Formats: sequence, structure tokens, C-alpha cells
Amino acid sequence: MPRPVWSGAISFGLVTIPIKVLSATESHNISFHQVHEKDGGRIRYQKVCDLDGKVLEQHEIGRGYELSKDTVVPVTDAELDSMPLPTAKAIEIVAFVPASSIDPIRIGDSYYLAADGQVAAKPYKLLREALKRSARVAIAKFAWHNRERLGLLQVLDGDVIALHAMRWPDEIRDSSAVAPPAVEIGDSEVDGAVALIDAMTTDDLAEFRDEYREALQELIHAKAEHRQPQPVGGAAPEPEGQLVDLMAALNASVEQARASRGETGEHATVHEMPAPKKTPAKKTAAKKTTAKKTTPRKKKAS
Repeated sequence: MPRPVWSGAISFGLVTIPIKVLSATESHNISFHQVHEKDGGRIRYQKVCDLDGKVLEQHEIGRGYELSKDTVVPVTDAELDSMPLPTAKAIEIVAFVPASSIDPIRIGDSYYLAADGQVAAKPYKLLREALKRSARVAIAKFAWHNRERLGLLQVLDGDVIALHAMRWPDEIRDSSAVAPPAVEIGDSEVDGAVALIDAMTTDDLAEFRDEYREALQELIHAKAEHRQPQPVGGAAPEPEGQLVDLMAALNASVEQARASRGETGEHATVHEMPAPKKTPAKKTAAKKTTAKKTTPRKKKAS
């Protein structure tokens, strides 16, 4: 179990719930050092004062806010700690909203909230069950690293309350500048895209893995063992250039998605809806008048 990154309490009206905050995610990124290509020596960075050129230790470095090019206002840790911050030791719930009303772009890092001690177990369970029964999430304010943040509390897996850091409304950029130009699409094209979505729908995300990281690990191990790296994963597809026939591309994509799942059949093709045929107006046929053959009557002999 990871170590707690923060300890405090959840403030729920007049109810206080002591909790510990633990990171819900972990990074598997492979980090590199910068080295001198000629001899492999490590590249080091030093913190140097630009006035006297002295190399400084960490305990000699403070904070300063630049008002102008020549004016920097120093701010000490003690001054930051003495600022009135009601949420410095508490996650204060300020509102409850439906989960569907939260824009996913505002969600940041995620954390698990664990009840801190037996005394916190009952109020923790009370808040958890209330969130589940109301089908809502809690909006909270909390302070980490000398800044106040906005957060979202929700129940995960039925048992654990999770805290998701949120961005403030003024931190979200306007998306209107990146909207695509107005174009016309047909219903058959939308049906084809929906068919592709259906073919690619899955309930199991555990099947996906980081193939790039696996290939990078194989490269590092192979170089350390003085051998050629073994291929990992599939080759990257080559770009096909400009898209000409959208329906053909959708049909091929649906077939490829179904084939990757081992599915075959006639349903793999999305047929474009044909345009209704125009029925030509019936021409009124001219009536042909057939001349009747008349047989001349024989004259009676007198």
C-alpha cells in the first residue's frame, strides 16, 4: 500500500471525518539521465545566482515574485504558512451535484481517501452511503502546497471514497477556436460511424497494454546484454494519404474491427443508403386507329 501523501479531515457540515489521502495511480514511465555522448558521463545542473555567480545549496534558495524586470518581491515559507487558509487541514465539502454535470476536462489527479482510525469509520461510512443513495458527487475545497484547490468526491467500487482534483473554471480554455468548419454529412455516413463504434465497443480495458514501454524495456535490456532486441507488438500502420471515399474507409474499418475480435459475417459491411430513384412520368400513349377492312358487298344480279 502506498504511503499517505496528506492527512487531515473531511468537513461534512458539522461532521468531521479524519482521513488519510493516498495516491490512486502510479507511473510506469521510464526515465532517462542526460549523458555526454562522447564518454557517457552524467550531465549535472547547478543553481547559480546571476548576481555573484555563486553556486547555491537548496537551503539557501527562497521564493520571489517578479513584479517587473528589476523588481522581485521575496516571500518566505513562514509568511505563506501564516496566511489564513480555512482548508489547510480539511477537505471542506461545499456542494453536491449530479455526476453527469461534471465536465471530464476539469478532472485531474485521483486519490483514495482512507478512514484514519476506528473513530472515523462510522462517519466515513455515513458519507459513503449518502453519496451512493443520492446518486450525487460532492464538490469540495482543499489546500495543498500553499494553494487552494477544487475537488470532487465520489464512491468507487462501492466501498471507497475517491478524491479527484479539479481545475477551476477560469483554468479551462475556450474550445470555440478549435471547432471544425461547417460541413455536410449524410445519414448513411453517421450510420457507418455508429456501426464502427459498435464493432469496437468493449467492457474490458484490461486487455490494453503499453507496447511502447515494453519495446523500450526490451531495447534497454538487449543493449545491456549486447544482443539485438526482439520485436514487441505490431508494426505501426503506414499513413495512407488523403481520404477519398469515407464510406469505403468505414466499411474497411468495421471489417478490420470485427476480424480482430474473430467475428465474421455479412454484418461487417455498412451499406450506403441508395438515393431514391426518380420514377419517370408515364407518357400517354397515342391511340392508334386501326382502319377496318371493309369487304365490298356483291351486287345482286338483276
